[in-house]
Order: sequence, then C-alpha cells, then structure tokens
Amino acid sequence: MRRRIFVGGVLAGLGTPRPAKPRAGDVPMRVLGRTGVKLTVIGQGGARFHLVPFEEAMAVVRRAYDLGINYFDMARSYFEGRAEEVYGAAIPAFRKQIFLTTKSGQRTRAGAQAELETSLRTMKTGYVDLWQMHGVNRMEDVERIFAPGGAMEAFEAAKKAGKCRFIGYTNCRDPKVHVAMLRHAARFDTALMPLHVADTSFSDSPDMSFEKTALPAAVERGVGIFGIKVFGNAFLLRTFSVGDCLRYSLSLPVTALALGFCTLGQLEDDVRVAQGFRPLSEEERNSLRARAASGKFDAIRGPALEYWKTR
Repeated sequence: MRRRIFVGGVLAGLGTPRPAKPRAGDVPMRVLGRTGVKLTVIGQGGARFHLVPFEEAMAVVRRAYDLGINYFDMARSYFEGRAEEVYGAAIPAFRKQIFLTTKSGQRTRAGAQAELETSLRTMKTGYVDLWQMHGVNRMEDVERIFAPGGAMEAFEAAKKAGKCRFIGYTNCRDPKVHVAMLRHAARFDTALMPLHVADTSFSDSPDMSFEKTALPAAVERGVGIFGIKVFGNAFLLRTFSVGDCLRYSLSLPVTALALGFCTLGQLEDDVRVAQGFRPLSEEERNSLRARAASGKFDAIRGPALEYWKTR
C-alpha cells in the first residue's frame, strides 16, 4: 500500500486542507551509538523509489536534504540497483554533508567486495559512511558471515581501506538472530530492526518482539540503532495516524528511523512530525500498544500485519 494514497485519500474525503509546508531545519538529532556521529531522527530510505518516476524520486531526495535531513539509507538490492542510481544522480552536490549508507546481501568476501564496488560506482562516491550486512535473518547467515572467507572479512577490509567508515547489519525477520549477531558487537557499529506500535502484539512469545528482545540487547552493547517498518508497510495507518506511529517509534531508544517516503507530501508530513516531536510517556505508549493488541482490528497485529517475521 502506498502511504500517501491511503492518507491523502482520507484527508481529501474529509475536505481537510493541507498543512503549511515545514520549515527547513529543526529536525532533532541523536548520537549514533559509540560512533559520535549526530544524525537527524528521521532519514530518507530508498526502498520505495520503484513506486515513483525517477525524476520524482530525485526531487524527494533533494528536498529531504534542503529540509535538513542528513541520514540517507540505501541497499544494493533496492529496485534491482536502480534506487542507488537515484542517489547517484541526486547527492553528489551535497555528498560531504550527509551520512550515506548502503547494504549488501552477499555472504562471502568476494561477493560483498564486488557489490560494494558497484554501489560506490553507482552512487558516484568514493566511500559510504555506513555499510551494512543486509537481511541477516537466519542463524545460518550469522555463521556464513563470520566463517573464513565470509562477508565480515570484506567489511573489515573496506573499513581499513576507507571505503566505509562504519559497519552494521540489518534483520527484519527474527529478533533471536539479532541477539546472536550482537555477540559480535565489538566488530560492528549499528543494528537496524523493525520497531513499531504493534510489534509487541505479534504473539504471546516475547522473543518474537524486536522491541522486547533485540532492542534491549542492542542498547546494552552500545551500538547505534535504526528503526524501520514504522508504519507496518502502511497497514498500521488503518487505525493509527502518521503522528502516532512516528512518535511511538521515536520514543524508543533509537538513533533514527529510516522512512520510505517517496513523495514530497510524505516527506513533508514526516518532517513536520519530527520537528514537533516530544517523547511519549509510558502511559501513552501503553495506550497505543493496547489499541494494537485489542483484536478489534486483526490486520494491525500478528502475522496478518508482520508477514516479514519468521513464523
């Protein structure tokens, strides 16, 4: 579901006027784990650029920078590599002012090295600020990454060569795999995971909740934490507002949220919420969790929503 179509349609039906455009700057910033780098609490994600024409995607990226966003998330696999082309076309003029990431799903040293070279060439940059092992979703992935000739060798070599400043990993399927990866936390700097209002309602087993399992483990080890799937791929917007979703996830101990805005309207709405952000109280967070867990809307909790989780 495209978030702006869903929300925009509702607003149009109510005859609600569009709010004023957000001002540039004033997006809160947080320190990324032990790196010392300060990032805006929301960042441009590139996973949904396939939903809009290339020129529109470029315009969103440039507008995000103009509004003060400095965190730009990417992966080699997004849009079969074309998403990185958007960054390559849009960011050279302000490359040194932003924190640029990409990801590789390769598990061998040779495969990961080749993907990084392609990513750097496509995005027209000599380095990325953060290079992440993408989709470390199974215990077998962990074993392959740290095995002789595994991807970790490529990541550490790239860092030594100045082709990436920091190393991270991502996982959206199994919180327990996060815990296994975090046993190696001295060797990387960041972790990326789904964090949203309905995460704790997936099942009666707390180890299936990223918020209850993976997030505390990452906090304990001092890595920088990125949140994704804040809107549950738009399904949460059936009963929660954009502001509810953003404020809930930003009230967790995360550095920043990678958001898949691909239209100017989505971008400006998210910036507006971030600029006015105040942390929710525990009572307010519990109220939102209770709404997700109530069972009144089956599609906003459990496997019907979080189809990406390992079951």
